[in-house]
Amino acid sequence: MDTTALLLLSAVVAAALLAVAVGLLVRLVRARNALRRAGLPTGPRWVFWGAVAYLLLPADLLPDPVYLDDIGVLLLALRSLRAARPLPPTEP
Repeated sequence: MDTTALLLLSAVVAAALLAVAVGLLVRLVRARNALRRAGLPTGPRWVFWGAVAYLLLPADLLPDPVYLDDIGVLLLALRSLRAARPLPPTEP
């Protein structure tokens, strides 16, 4: 395999991983908005904003062309949104 084909394959894989990461980010934002509109808890704010910041900031565990760590962080944030439990009602 020559260098051009290898670079092209790497670019296609990186673009596919970026598309998955952006798709998960959109899904995370939509899930958070739907939960807020329904009046349900969304879990700690720092989980949502931390996942968004981790995707956007250049400091990662793995170099940016490899979005597997970003995808993992977004999946964990999405899971924590879905696992948020309502707080017991407080008495006035």
